[in-house]
Amino acid sequence: MANASPSPEKVLPPPAKVEGNEVIIAGRRIGIGGPRPQLREGEKFVAYTTSPCPYCYRLLPAVIFERDGAIWIRKKCPEHGEMEEVYFEDAEMYYRFMKYEEEGKGVKPYVQLAAPCPFNCGLCPLHKNHTALANLVVTNRCNLSCWYCFFFSEAAGYVYEPSLEQIRFMVRQLKKQGVTMAIQITGGEPTLRDDLVDIVRLLKEEGVRHIQLNTQGIRIAEMYLKDPQLAIDYVAKLRSAGVNTVYLSFDGVSPRVNWKNHWEIPFIFDAFRKGGMTSVVLVPTVIKGINDHELGDIIRFAGKHIDIVRGVNYQPVSLTGMMKRHERLKLRITIPGAIKRIEEQTDGQIHKDAWYPIPVSTVFSKFIEALTHEPQFTMANHPACGAATYVFVERGENNVPKRFVPISDFLDVEGFVEYLKEKTEELEEGKNKYLVLSKMFVNMKKFIDSSKIPKDLGLTKMLFKVFVKRSYEALGELHYKMLFLGMMHFMDLYNYDVERVMRCNIHYLMPDGRIVPFCAFNVLNDIYRDYIQEKYKIPLDEWAKQHGEKSVGIASKYKRNRKLMESHPLYKETYKGIIF
Repeated sequence: MANASPSPEKVLPPPAKVEGNEVIIAGRRIGIGGPRPQLREGEKFVAYTTSPCPYCYRLLPAVIFERDGAIWIRKKCPEHGEMEEVYFEDAEMYYRFMKYEEEGKGVKPYVQLAAPCPFNCGLCPLHKNHTALANLVVTNRCNLSCWYCFFFSEAAGYVYEPSLEQIRFMVRQLKKQGVTMAIQITGGEPTLRDDLVDIVRLLKEEGVRHIQLNTQGIRIAEMYLKDPQLAIDYVAKLRSAGVNTVYLSFDGVSPRVNWKNHWEIPFIFDAFRKGGMTSVVLVPTVIKGINDHELGDIIRFAGKHIDIVRGVNYQPVSLTGMMKRHERLKLRITIPGAIKRIEEQTDGQIHKDAWYPIPVSTVFSKFIEALTHEPQFTMANHPACGAATYVFVERGENNVPKRFVPISDFLDVEGFVEYLKEKTEELEEGKNKYLVLSKMFVNMKKFIDSSKIPKDLGLTKMLFKVFVKRSYEALGELHYKMLFLGMMHFMDLYNYDVERVMRCNIHYLMPDGRIVPFCAFNVLNDIYRDYIQEKYKIPLDEWAKQHGEKSVGIASKYKRNRKLMESHPLYKETYKGIIF
């Protein structure tokens, strides 16, 4: 039986303490401090930060600098020596993105401050952003064993599956922030939980506005191949219960690259279409030399299926484990590297200047806040954490995209952002909001190039609905008329920047009541993720007795019938014009 969670009223103590020059957390003693790394000839200073040693976690001074057109980070551990890592592959893009840096509003802390970041997570008073998306781990079981993934029960030696009562407690902890709640149900593989629909209903009962399901979809495909209606009904139940978006793992279009679910995607998509799940985001983990040559084709595939696919969110790989520098450089890719490949692989149509860092969205939030005098949901994460754009998709034969038009090709994004800042200042100074809005509607057209705007997009009308009528549905309309492209680069121990984790807005809910930033939870896994999940564990043998031997271990792993799937008409139809 898993341990019970503390009551919602319990005051959470700090998870760590400092003794001398050491932090004590999760049974570990971690050193603090080291020599400040020096710059060398040909290197340009960018910023100072702190960063843990990949080998012993000692919190070290670090320098971020420019060299040979890229941004690097360097640190020096007294015990393990000097190390440096690529931080951002394009210095020019880095400086452009940093123009949109936001400090964040801070949060009401969940734990007291007793140790330096990132060894006091919970959230602590040093944290600068509320939760934009909360990850809720509902299991560490998985029916796959991907080489680059850190979630599966066999490696951990136990099963972690919080009860419905524990899940409710975690959501209520999130609710204390007083912001719009968006939760991603994740794992492991969430669809392995037979009570997944009940979990979704629980989240809706607790007032969660946006529910996202993170899955590779294998179980849905298994259902479909047994009985299509079974899979369709399952998807319909999830949608009816409250799932808004499926965050679907998808590493490439070819079987060689996407051996995880290439063959299953056609059946998953058919179940989504017929089950009413029309908001799917494809999520490729991008690894240099493995699948970075298919980034453009992934967008084409998404465009072909734009009736259900709302976007692609690339995740440049976070390198876990102990790796030598030459091995890391072989696999390492950052946001600019992925953007460059997309530009090359779309014949320059989706160019690098079309992308903006995520915190640019705070300009829009601040305007709405000044207009309504109500606190708004903001995305003030570090500019190096993520980037995004929208593209209009013009499709041809077999619905295959023949042209992409980024929103920045017909909308002066930077000009419009500066204009919004001016209007925000006017509202904050007390100008009449109706006068400001009427002038805005007249001037909006100045930022739109009508000669380049795709037909039937209706952008001016949509922007009017968003800013003047404050219509949430209008944002959804834009989302359905264009394809969202995003990047989210989670850190690892080699490129870790504490300034980034302090601004993190993608957090994990924990059954002890804490809320922990993504790059603390997963990167410092043995003091956060693994430590807490082991406290609430169910031993594998006990789990097997309760649920059967086939629920864990080798017996629980998916066995593919490739010949059956390749012979099905859905297979070729789904990939027609992309790989056939």
